[in-house]
Amino acid sequence: MAVSSGGLGRAVGASLRPGWRRAHWEARGRLKPEYDAVVIGAGHNGLVAAAYLQRLGVNTAVFERRHVIGGAAVTEEIIPGFKFSRASYLLSLLRPQIYTDLELKKHGLRLHLRNPHSFTPMLEEGVGSKTPRSLLLGTDMAENQKQIAQFSRKDAQAFPKYEAFMNRLALAIDPLLDAAPVDMEALLRGSLLQRLRSLSTLKPLLQAGRILGAQLPQCYQVLTAPITKVLDQWFESEPLKATLATDAVIGAMASPHTPGSGYVLLHHVMGGLEEMQGAWGYVQGGMGALSDAIASSATAHGASIFTEKTVAKVQVSSGGHVQGVVLQDGSEVRSRVVLSNASPQITFLKLTPQEWLPEEFVQRISQLDTQSPVTKINVAVDRLPDFLAAPNAPSGQPLPHHQCSIHLNCENTLLLHQAFEDAMGGLPSRRPVIELCIPSSLDPTLAPPGCHVISLFTQYTPYTLAGGKVWDQQERNAYADRVFDCLEAYAPSFKSSVVGRDILTPPDLERIFGLPGGNIFHCAMVLDQLYFARPVPLHSSYRCPLRGLYLCGSGAHPGGGVMGAAGRNAAHMVFRDLKSM
Repeated sequence: MAVSSGGLGRAVGASLRPGWRRAHWEARGRLKPEYDAVVIGAGHNGLVAAAYLQRLGVNTAVFERRHVIGGAAVTEEIIPGFKFSRASYLLSLLRPQIYTDLELKKHGLRLHLRNPHSFTPMLEEGVGSKTPRSLLLGTDMAENQKQIAQFSRKDAQAFPKYEAFMNRLALAIDPLLDAAPVDMEALLRGSLLQRLRSLSTLKPLLQAGRILGAQLPQCYQVLTAPITKVLDQWFESEPLKATLATDAVIGAMASPHTPGSGYVLLHHVMGGLEEMQGAWGYVQGGMGALSDAIASSATAHGASIFTEKTVAKVQVSSGGHVQGVVLQDGSEVRSRVVLSNASPQITFLKLTPQEWLPEEFVQRISQLDTQSPVTKINVAVDRLPDFLAAPNAPSGQPLPHHQCSIHLNCENTLLLHQAFEDAMGGLPSRRPVIELCIPSSLDPTLAPPGCHVISLFTQYTPYTLAGGKVWDQQERNAYADRVFDCLEAYAPSFKSSVVGRDILTPPDLERIFGLPGGNIFHCAMVLDQLYFARPVPLHSSYRCPLRGLYLCGSGAHPGGGVMGAAGRNAAHMVFRDLKSM
């Protein structure tokens, strides 16, 4: 991590602490010796789980290691006056039921929908005085086709059919997100009664099959093929294919040529906001405001949330059942169940006594793929980037493209693949793939007047550098300078607008947010780590081999992104189990 600007020393650890939350913790921060349920980690999934359990009458406490709740969905004032969504930065995937059930609007959640939502400027040689071309996509299909026709009329005609196809796939996947996977353990090894009950878990799969119908083989290809193969069947223009392919590799140590990369694209198009399918938006006040709203819903019903309370280990009775947790300060907190919002690796390899876990299970957890390509750079600027392909207004006010996800070094899919290959050799990409977002273009509360906060989600950067190098301050700054040089080519004078920056490499993301390997999904979203194989086969139903211990974070089904489904699904399973205890 690096913050470079004058007078920033006090800001490195600063964060937003809304009054409601500070007052609640001070008023109800007294730790009780016993709860019905304990949640490890106040990331958004942990908070969702706590909110649902408390509403169901299960007395729940949440223990968070950091000084601020939210996990990766957090707002922090790293640079004085500039409030950053420091890790996750966009919202779309949060399940619609969670908005309604937890009354998030009532608890202060406000959204800024983006339209248009995607902007890909070109670096074009030999255009003379002409403005370089760009690709701007939004909700207006006719305008999208007009934009795409700059590069291919054939692609412009195909685009509505492609969108309809992907939307149908997303609709088919949707029922799978809100239920536990098929209980293979019960189907294979359970009693006759357990096997009969487990048949109900097949219902979402049957629903998906009915929606897809004759398109099931095409869906299978999207899930298993390289995204380049899928896109080549639809389109011919590289700027469009590269723009779409970014959603297939974002956050993944994968190339567009990697088999199975199509699923990550599908994962990122299956969301929506305010009944608009596929919509993405900014949270007013940053992503921490979402976590605040969920926490407010939980505490309004009696849940207790504690920060700077690190769980050191899960306690187990002599009979092999969870009986609570031990905090780092030695305090013991008893509970009937424990839900872990931490990653599978932290949960099972660090917090759980190993003698209570099957050796094969521990081995599988230790072998999970957690590779991450991501370095997140948060930047404070004193003016908007001025792109050659879309010059700024004389007034300096944001234009439509400023609210978009802005894709740089994405003129063709070969650039994405070359950036990936660099990282496979242990080197940061020479031309990193950059997704640039400016949430202050729609939410002026995030920065001082006339200034802006910029999120740079960049890849590919390996966790371990070649040649024995480590991610020290020099290496961080060298990589950030490379990213800024790329940005300067698209938007001259960008570098002179920078007030300060915060650089988070994969080791930084792991250290600060507990993301193993820096992986934003807790473990890779690859086919052998999805659905009934997440986190490992035969242990995908949120329950764990240790009775009373449940996984409720992104390492459980349906995986990563600010979705909340893992927390919600786990809470309902815990409630059912508590009733039968």
